[in-house]
This record gives sequence, structure tokens and C-alpha cells, in this order.
Amino acid sequence: MADLWSDLLSCLELNGVPAGAATRAENTTVLEGRNQDLSYHRLFGGQLLGQFVRAACQVCPDKAVKSLHALFPKEGRNDELVSYEVVKQHEGRSFATLSVVARQSRGVIATASLSMHAPEGGLDRQTAPALPAVPGAEHEVDLGMIPWQTRTTGDLDDRAPTRPELDLWMRTPSVAAGLAPALLAYATDLTLIGTALRPLEGISQQDAGTAFVSAVTSHTLWFHRPFRTDSWLLLRQQSPVVAHGRCYGRGDVLTEGASLVASYAQEALLRFQH
Repeated sequence: MADLWSDLLSCLELNGVPAGAATRAENTTVLEGRNQDLSYHRLFGGQLLGQFVRAACQVCPDKAVKSLHALFPKEGRNDELVSYEVVKQHEGRSFATLSVVARQSRGVIATASLSMHAPEGGLDRQTAPALPAVPGAEHEVDLGMIPWQTRTTGDLDDRAPTRPELDLWMRTPSVAAGLAPALLAYATDLTLIGTALRPLEGISQQDAGTAFVSAVTSHTLWFHRPFRTDSWLLLRQQSPVVAHGRCYGRGDVLTEGASLVASYAQEALLRFQH
């Protein structure tokens, strides 16, 4: 776990590309990120989401990411660095808008639009139900690509049909608060397809590549309040629809004290083998 954790933190440190090393338009910054050392058949989308967040924060360090919408037109390769072309479309005192293109030698592998917001006060209210206690250590699960504590009372590997919902608790090792948005973005990419499959009898996420093929096509996040990931967070998610070769899921992220800190949604390709 420690090695995977250190590897992920290293991937979230993007390096600037000197101006003479790449042709760039006005208001464009080029950054480069390495990839995780995972036994996975393609570049994990969560890594790209985390690096999109870090690229935006590096270009606009006085603002925080308010929202992110990413598209994944082509799968990436693990054995090649990713180049991030960040274009500052607008920046004012309160808000900024960025577009980011992630490239490898085969072309564009992902794009993102990000909205940034400077810290600001104002009315603070929410509507959220009371939360159950964090499940005990007997409910810890190993999600493979998430190198920190995760607990759930659900089972995405169970092939018995149930509701398309999942409550997943997570807590990272101690880490700088500035990394929290990127780490959470990373975590939101992993379990929504598995949640969408839960009502289907005889099928679970373990059947990827045999009973079905899947790939995330778009992913959106909204950050509502500052938070830390080294305290418990609940990812409460559901998938209301599977149709036309696609599935859709959404979730809210709440602290142990029930403060709503982020929300997310995802659409993915989901094709069943005949």
C-alpha cells in the first residue's frame, strides 16, 4: 500500500515543459505527468482526473477548482508520459476558466474544462440526511487501484441482484490539504460502473471483458466546500439508468459530520456480449 500511495503522489506532481520544447499558443502552459505503475490494461481515468485538477491548480494557484468536466475519447498508454496543454480562457478576480488537453503520441486521450473560484464567504446551508457511523474494520475492502483505506457494507463482486446503490467510505494517509481535490477526483472514477451493474442477476464488475465491455466516456465533478481526505469521507452513489449501450451514475461526497463537500456524475460505455 505504501508503495502504491507514494507512486500516486508522485504522479500528481506535474513538471513544466520549457517554452522552447513545445509549440504553444498564447495563454497556454504545457505540463507533463508520469503514469502509475499499475497492472491495468490501460491508463486509469482516475489518474487523468487527478492530474487535470493538479494542472489547473498549478496554472491558477490563487483559486480552487469549482468544477471539472472531462471527456475520454481514446484510451491512454501506461508506458508513455502524458502532456497537458492548459489554456487559460479567462481569469478575473473571483473566477477563472481553463481548458486542458491530455495528449500522447497517438493523439488526444482526454480533454477537460475546469472552472476555478477564489475563496469567498456567503450563505452556507445544505439539505442532507443524517449519516450512519463509519463501518468497522471488518468491512474494509481492497479496491486495488485505490491505495488507502476503503470500507463498505456492499459488495460490487456479488452477482445477486440488488439496488444500484453503494456507500463507500474512504480515508487516505496524512496528506497536504491542497492534494484533497485531486485525490478525491481519482477515487470517484472507480466504482460507478460496478454500481450500475448491481441490479443485473448473474453479473458483477468481475465479469468485465467476458460478459461485458466498459469504458468511461465522460466524468464531471463539483467541489462545494474545502475538505481533507485524511479524515473519513463517504462516497454515496447510485445509478438510475442503463440504456443504449451506456450507463450513468452519480454521487455525493460527505464528511463524517454529514457536510456535503463534493458531487460527481459519470457516463460510460457498457456493452454486453451476445
